[in-house]
Amino acid sequence: MTRERVLIMGAAGRDFHNFNVVFRDQPRYQVVAFTATQIPNIEGRRYPPQLAGPLYPEGIPIYPEEELEDLIRTLDVDTVVFAYSDVSHEYVMHRASRALAAGADFLLLGPKRTMLHAEKPVIAVCAARTGSGKSQTTRYVTDILRARGLKVAVVRHPMPYGDLTRQVAQRFASFEDLDRYQCTIEEREEYEPHLERGNIVFAGVDYARILDMAQEEGDVIVWDGGNNDLPFYAPDLHIVVVDPLRAGHEMRYHPGEANVRMAQVILINKVDTAAFEAIEEVRTHVRDMNPEAHVVEAASPIFVDDPLAIRGKRVLVIEDGPTITHGEMPYGAGVVAARKFGAAELVDPRPYAVGSIRETFAKYPHIGPVLPAMGYGPQQIAELEATINRTPCDLVLVATPIDIRRVARIQHPTDRVRYELQVVGTPGLEVFIDKTLGLRAD
Repeated sequence: MTRERVLIMGAAGRDFHNFNVVFRDQPRYQVVAFTATQIPNIEGRRYPPQLAGPLYPEGIPIYPEEELEDLIRTLDVDTVVFAYSDVSHEYVMHRASRALAAGADFLLLGPKRTMLHAEKPVIAVCAARTGSGKSQTTRYVTDILRARGLKVAVVRHPMPYGDLTRQVAQRFASFEDLDRYQCTIEEREEYEPHLERGNIVFAGVDYARILDMAQEEGDVIVWDGGNNDLPFYAPDLHIVVVDPLRAGHEMRYHPGEANVRMAQVILINKVDTAAFEAIEEVRTHVRDMNPEAHVVEAASPIFVDDPLAIRGKRVLVIEDGPTITHGEMPYGAGVVAARKFGAAELVDPRPYAVGSIRETFAKYPHIGPVLPAMGYGPQQIAELEATINRTPCDLVLVATPIDIRRVARIQHPTDRVRYELQVVGTPGLEVFIDKTLGLRAD
C-alpha cells in the first residue's frame, strides 16, 4: 500500500495533537515532517519516537517553516496540513498558495476528526484572538464551579517547548511543580493564577492521556484554550471571548472565526475600555455569524498593588508576551494602569533590548513602548532580565499574569498589575453553566 506523505505545519501545539489523534497509528499515512513557527528554538528538533509510535521508530524531524517549498519537493509531500492558530485568513491562504504551487494538497482538519470526547462534562473557554481575555474568563468559570462544590480539572492548551518526552502528560498542583517541569514564562502565566486558586492544571503533548488523568480527578473539565484555537475536547458548553479593542478581528482570523460560529455563549469583553461604536460593531458581527449564541458582556478591571507608586514616575511596562506579539496588541493592561494612575512617562525599552528580545521587537514592529514578557527558555529569560535592568526607569510595572519577579532578578523598584473578569448585567455565565450541568431547570 502506498502511504500518503504528509507534512504538518505547526507551532508545537495543535500540530502534535492533530498528529496524535489523526495520523499516529494509521498506516495509510506517513508524516514525513513538521514545520514550526512563532516559537523560538522548536525547529531543528524531532518529535520523539516515544510519542510518535511504532510506525516512526526514528521520530519525526521538525524544520523551519521557511523551508516549506523545498521540503514538499525533497520529501515528496502529498498533503500539507495547516495546524496552528491566531493568524489572519490571508496568512493561511498565502501558506496554502505556497503549498499548492509546490505541488501538494492543503488541508485544515476540523472538530469531528480532532476533538476527543470526555466522560465528564466539558466547559471550553476559547477566543477570537489572543489577548481577548480567555484566562480571566477561565478563572471566573472555575470560581463558579468551585462555589458549587465541584472538583475542577483545568486542561490547558499545549505549550510543550522543552523536552517533549518529559511533557507527555503533566499535572500541576503546586508552584514546586512549575520548577520541576522547568516551565517557561508563558506556561507560568497560565498555570500560576489557577494554582493560587487551588485548581489542578493538566497539560502536555498527548491529550488522550491527559483526558484520562483529568477525568480521574475532576467532576468538571474546563478547557483553557490557547491563542484562538479550537478545543481539543468536545465541549458541552463552548464559551468564546471577543475583543472590541480589535473590532472586526472576530471575522478575519483563523480559527477564531470558527470559534465564534461554533459558540453557545459569546462574551464581549473589555466593555469598560472599548469605544461604544466598537462594541456595537462586534455585537453586529457575532449576531450575523452566530444568531443562536447567547451574548454576555464583561469588563476586565485592573488592580494595582500600589497605585500611588506610579504617579509622576518614569515607568517601564512589562506586558503579557503572546498578547503583544502575535496577538498584535500594541499595549495591554500595564499601559492602561500607567496612564490611569499618572505615570510621567512610558520608558521605551527598545533601545536597551538584547539578544532575542531585540529580535522580537524587529519581528513585531507594531509593538509600542512596552516590553513583552518573552521567556521560552533560560537564555531568553536571562535576556529579558538584562533588558529590564538596562532600561533607565524609576519603576517597573509588571502586568503579566504571573509575578515575573519569581523568575527574573529586577534591580529597579517594581509594582504589580492584575486583572479579573467582571460580568456586566444579565444574563451572567452562571445561568449557562448551571443549565449545562443540570443544576437548574430549563
